[in-house]
Amino acid sequence: MDLILNRADYLQVGVTSQKTMKLLPASRHRTTQKVVIGDHEGVVTCFGMKKGEAVAVFKTLPGQKIARLELGGLLNTPQEKIFIAAGSEIRGFTKRGKQFLSFETNLTESIKAMHISGSDLFLSASYIYNHYCDCKDQHYYLSGDKINDVICLPVERLPCITPVLACQDRVLRVLQGSDVMYEIEVPGPPTVLALHNGNGGDSGEDLLFGTSDGKLGLVQITTSKPIHKWEIRNEKKRGGILCIDSFDIVGDGVKDLLVGRDDGMVEVYSFHSANEPVLRFDQMFSESVTSIQGGCVGKDGYDEIVVSAYSGWVTGLTTEPIQKESGPGEELKINQEMQNKISSLRSELEHLQYKVLQERENYQQYSQSSKAKSAVPSFSINDKFTLNKDDASYSLILEVQTAIDNVLIQSDVPIDLLDGDKNSAVVSFSSCDSESNDNFLLATYRCQANTTRLELKIRSIEGQYGTLQAYVTPRIQPKTCQVRQYHIKPLSLHQRTHVIDHDRPMNTLTLTGQFSFAEVHSWVVFCLPEVPEKPPAGESVTFYFQNTFLDTQLESIYRKGEGVFKSDNISTISILKDVLSKEATKRKINLNIAYEINEISVKHTLKLIHPKLEYQLLLAKKVQLIDALKELQVHEGNTDFLIPEYRCILEEADHLQEEYKKQSAHLDRLYGMITDLFIDKFKFKGTNVKTKVPLLLEILDSYDQNALIAFFDAA
Repeated sequence: MDLILNRADYLQVGVTSQKTMKLLPASRHRTTQKVVIGDHEGVVTCFGMKKGEAVAVFKTLPGQKIARLELGGLLNTPQEKIFIAAGSEIRGFTKRGKQFLSFETNLTESIKAMHISGSDLFLSASYIYNHYCDCKDQHYYLSGDKINDVICLPVERLPCITPVLACQDRVLRVLQGSDVMYEIEVPGPPTVLALHNGNGGDSGEDLLFGTSDGKLGLVQITTSKPIHKWEIRNEKKRGGILCIDSFDIVGDGVKDLLVGRDDGMVEVYSFHSANEPVLRFDQMFSESVTSIQGGCVGKDGYDEIVVSAYSGWVTGLTTEPIQKESGPGEELKINQEMQNKISSLRSELEHLQYKVLQERENYQQYSQSSKAKSAVPSFSINDKFTLNKDDASYSLILEVQTAIDNVLIQSDVPIDLLDGDKNSAVVSFSSCDSESNDNFLLATYRCQANTTRLELKIRSIEGQYGTLQAYVTPRIQPKTCQVRQYHIKPLSLHQRTHVIDHDRPMNTLTLTGQFSFAEVHSWVVFCLPEVPEKPPAGESVTFYFQNTFLDTQLESIYRKGEGVFKSDNISTISILKDVLSKEATKRKINLNIAYEINEISVKHTLKLIHPKLEYQLLLAKKVQLIDALKELQVHEGNTDFLIPEYRCILEEADHLQEEYKKQSAHLDRLYGMITDLFIDKFKFKGTNVKTKVPLLLEILDSYDQNALIAFFDAA
């Protein structure tokens, strides 16, 4: 049976954060439920549907931005009490809108995540976790990296309280009191946690997680060690996961998995006999989905998926059919009801158009008077700049609460803008004078009407670092613009990992000097992505990284007065040596630098590059043959006379050209990395080999792995 859901827009509030919308429990099975939602203006809105119209139950006064909204109440009773987190305060409301709680926590940072279970309150700011019971402080934990979400396994089903933190360093931390019981490594930075089936599954220990790179998984949190049950890789390259819920939308008696993503995708997964999810339904929205829940809102007896979007729209995907099969009389009644709704909307639209016209005239008159004052209209931007492991590129996502007119991208460091499937904007490039004003890129993206979300793909070059700026101009009057800055780091293609291969041939860089732990940590933050801004607790720290392009690795161990960096790629060590010594010189710190170069590592790195280089050269060769083969095909009328290899090239011509277009700079990038490796190898020996680079490029053009290794050894 195919799942058919029809869209119905209910109401728009202000801009919303992740997990700020809930459905209040229904009085009876499959009767309509009230929706409660909090926005960035600090307003909590509760509404229900009557005769197809949204009717407010209550609405609070504006205040601080609402970061989270959860439902609570006594255990094993309907969860009808509404709790919101705003700033460092927790407020509680009844389902009628009466405030019964105002609890000012002792957190110095704003609350980012919240979970409520009976009288237990679990909160986290960026790095701090707190557990309160009846508003009294119970437990505290300082995380080594940012906390994105917090949850607790159901206390009514398990013997002990087990909170779980989703941390940016790709780890779920399972707590016992104020201590970490154990850590679970997951395949991406976890952004959201949810109890499987809403209650932790059969055991009460099943936990769902979603990551910022779009992966989804289920893990069982036992008292001794975790059990990974299943994991869905993001094969279709969809957005990061922001919200998860469990609800039987299919109606087969088994709860389905509802998923909302930051690219606007809503997905429904069903469970079959294998107990692994299978995608059953998906629908794309034009903006990120911040909250998702299954229930019944529009009409009694019709289940639906209710979602809230970034700009504040509350929308239902309902099982109620658009057209009903009924008798002539009833059909007339439905048509009349629809006509009344259309005429009501038409008159409302005309009224709004008249009001806009009136206000525009007033503004024009006022702007020409001597008393005129200019005011810049404010607008909210939701942005995300993340490294994709699959293709070693950065995704820059810009989402605005209103339609985007254009986005200007400016960079003082060489970068490539890649073609993205999700980008329909028209791009134009301006010429830059990189020598006089450090401008390497100026590009303008002109968006189509009603575009509120723009996604760009960017590839950087390691060793070249600086700032990327995005100037965002929305379609509002008077014209205004906001600037967002993103740092391209010296080792920008490196990603945090928790396990490395210690048997690889490693090069070592050792720094000693009169520097503090905080200073050396700030240098590592400057050089590498995905490092927490605050120095971790303790006297020393170890971080592992992997290069997403070449799969080389880096081990970083540092403490007060000493830093040791090990990598199987000489170029990584060379970049670190140059940047760290430059940063120390800026702060007038005298550094003692020692290094050990492992000759075997050069051959090892070339072998890692080999399959990528061979594939790109073969791809380029195939693409060069396509036009000639097509001419032969036209001339001869068929391809029977061609050898199978050439016939295959013709059959896959479109795919090959598309892939080559997407990876047009790939070959140049690999040539550049091999050249840097060659120069860096001899730089550590005190020899300048830049004059031999043209000879190296000749060898690369007629590439043979053994000849290349021999050239590196002979030079």
